[in-house]
Amino acid sequence: MRRTVLAGTGVVLTLTLAACAGSGGGGASSSDAATAPGDPKQVSGTITVLTNRTDQVQDGTLKGYAARFKKKYPNVTVKFQGLTDYEGDVKIRLNSKNYGDVLSIPNSVPLKQYPNFFASLGSSADLSKTYDFTDRATVDAKVYGIANIGTANGFVYNKAVWKQAGVTDWPTTPQEFLDALKAIRTKTKATPYYTNYHDGWPLTNWGNALGSPSCDPAANDKLSATKEPWAPGQDLHTVDKLLYDIVHGKLAETDPTTTNWESSKKLIGTGQVATMWLGSWAVVQMQAAAKEAGKNPDDIGFMPFPTQKDGHFCSVVRPDYQYAVSAHSKNKEAARAWLDWYINKSGDAQAALSISSVKGTALPAPLKPFESAGVQFVHLRNDKTALVDEIDKASEVGLNAQDYPQRIVDTARGSADGSLDSVLQDLNKKWSEAQGSLG
Repeated sequence: MRRTVLAGTGVVLTLTLAACAGSGGGGASSSDAATAPGDPKQVSGTITVLTNRTDQVQDGTLKGYAARFKKKYPNVTVKFQGLTDYEGDVKIRLNSKNYGDVLSIPNSVPLKQYPNFFASLGSSADLSKTYDFTDRATVDAKVYGIANIGTANGFVYNKAVWKQAGVTDWPTTPQEFLDALKAIRTKTKATPYYTNYHDGWPLTNWGNALGSPSCDPAANDKLSATKEPWAPGQDLHTVDKLLYDIVHGKLAETDPTTTNWESSKKLIGTGQVATMWLGSWAVVQMQAAAKEAGKNPDDIGFMPFPTQKDGHFCSVVRPDYQYAVSAHSKNKEAARAWLDWYINKSGDAQAALSISSVKGTALPAPLKPFESAGVQFVHLRNDKTALVDEIDKASEVGLNAQDYPQRIVDTARGSADGSLDSVLQDLNKKWSEAQGSLG
């Protein structure tokens, strides 16, 4: 699992955290930084790491990492708590002081509140020399979270199914993409597209396409001043229209409410499903499912969003969960030792065939075709993120919540009133009104 977001909880969480910040329970601003230790043998303590990677808890991967870590830090013991509903569980725990020593920062915590819950890891000037994406967790020139991996965004697809349908080149326009799905529906037995509607969180990845159609690093920042982000020609209009057209054209599963994330891996791995919009981190999981089912893992490929700018594709690269040290940890030095070792020495990013946040690391195999095809990787600027978060909260749109894309799907399949135009007009209205309310 990656980047789970609960439907409808964003506003409630923000208000709850704001109320707790600085109080006896929950967030309490801490001046104690989590400093990188010097002599490993002088660091001691037992730390708890909260993780959404329940699969790595169950298969022993994290236990193996901890054993290797202990060889360098013999006096530190690492324990793991795997949380299936990571966002929901951690949301509750953030209202207390008990949310582990190291944790992935939940998506719903506003950037400006990071200092209330997490210890500073150092200055942005220093850490940005070593890691990408530090700006996404920087408040007042201090970094509060470091990503392990970055993910490019695109369509995971079964190349054998697409080839059977007669499509071998990446579509360069949304219409070409829809035509390809129609060919898959006509010429194969596969479901052309799988929404993963029921689990919800995979659908939120559609929001990560922002910046791909325009190839604009300022795409997110511009939301702070754009009155109608869903107007024709805007990235969000292009992205949401494609999702709508896929479902409305009956190119997805018959009943989205019956989808299942774990099952979807096998479905695409065996060619029963042709395509899913996800981050590049998902490729290795789909390949593993294909191999387990006796199919060729090399059939699983990755393609960019079907638009081009000046003759080239663009794929937005975003950080996955960023790892932080709790402001309430009693073993901050040990916690920081684990965080640094995990990101720099565990090899987890490479094992997941993902983009390491450590600068200078080679691209993983699934993205070599992107590199060969000249796909441009777009890193979104983060200057206005806090303001965009405020507008999003005030508008109750929920750009990172599953309710928003689920509404697009429900309207497209006829289970909700309205049309694409009416939904996008409503989103524009909410956004512009929120901008006005914030001045």
